[in-house]
Amino acid sequence: MIPIRDTLHSHRSPLVNYALIALCTIAFVLELRAGADIDALLHDWALVPSRFVSLIARDGLLDSAPYRPLLSSMFLHGSIAHFAGNMLFLWVFGDNVEDRLGHLRYGLFYLAGGVVAGLAHVAASPESIVPTIGASGAIAAVMGAYMLLYPHAHVHTLVIFVFIVRVISVPAVVWLGLWFVFQVIAGAQEASVPGQGGVAWWAHAGGFAFGAAVVLVFGLRAPRAAAAR
Repeated sequence: MIPIRDTLHSHRSPLVNYALIALCTIAFVLELRAGADIDALLHDWALVPSRFVSLIARDGLLDSAPYRPLLSSMFLHGSIAHFAGNMLFLWVFGDNVEDRLGHLRYGLFYLAGGVVAGLAHVAASPESIVPTIGASGAIAAVMGAYMLLYPHAHVHTLVIFVFIVRVISVPAVVWLGLWFVFQVIAGAQEASVPGQGGVAWWAHAGGFAFGAAVVLVFGLRAPRAAAAR
């Protein structure tokens, strides 16, 4: 299922969401231009769980070096499909969360969500030597917040099944709830068969849980004037 748009209006321009999409776009263009140097770029900027754990063990929790990839990795992507899919999800769900949190708090929330997602991935796969990149964890945090802030919204969704192509409207709480459950199931299945997969399922689940937790802990509610479109 591919989300196309939701049924809510934003009451302020989602400037930070635009900026995040722009930064990811710039980073992806730089990746494409890196050519043969892409491996060196990923070595420096991607999150590698085993390296993160070893640096923490060697240098302690207060050294900044292990933490930089937690931030930089969320602006990198592995393919056009990876990049385009993430930016579509951020475009659909990010504007209304920014509308509720405000520009500065949304930016901080997004970055914090990405960091928590990265830590969840490290906790799930501490011995992994595979570089991890992508905005999915941070975007999952946005989705977790969206589900609790706007449970009555609907998501217009493109469904493709063999030769059948349709757009259907799905309640946001159902769409996002199913998405979260799928991440958890996929993560559990991958954990039972080490070496399989390649998707940071627990980063997705951890980011989503963080976003939902922020809404619950701070008692956030959707703006009263949130309107359907």
